[in-house]
Amino acid sequence: MSLSRSELLSKVLSDNTNNSDDDAYDNNKDRHYGNKSQPVDQISIFSNHKYINLETYKKDGKAVVTPVWFTIDSGKIFVVTKSETGKVKRLRNNQAVRVMPSGMRGQPKGEWLNGKGKFATPEELERALKQRNKKYGLQARLAGLFSASRGELVAFSITLQ
Repeated sequence: MSLSRSELLSKVLSDNTNNSDDDAYDNNKDRHYGNKSQPVDQISIFSNHKYINLETYKKDGKAVVTPVWFTIDSGKIFVVTKSETGKVKRLRNNQAVRVMPSGMRGQPKGEWLNGKGKFATPEELERALKQRNKKYGLQARLAGLFSASRGELVAFSITLQ
């Protein structure tokens, strides 16, 4: 039986929906928040997750939430995407973002945190790509096959505020 590209990607992604990483927020709540106080290191909230909800803003101020893959490096969150995606266009107009740990389909796994997005240097993009490929493996390589028409690869960093 031969699968189409979209069927193959859907199968690979669905095989990982029961991954315990998606539930890391719930399972590790005490480690991140202790007795419901704010975490000492906000970035550590994201360390056991595979997805974040990224909230960016249109020119009219309307928020758009997108679940995305991410990596963490030097105290910043990095997102790799294509240059012609909506999130890149919105980030060019407004660097304010909000992020929260989420499931693959955007199910909230934590609280929103404010941040500031900044486009990555070529060196940061290269490092973020290597980290993404290591973190997401075959899924990351397959995703590249399906998004070839959305421009060049770009990355942006998010500094939590």
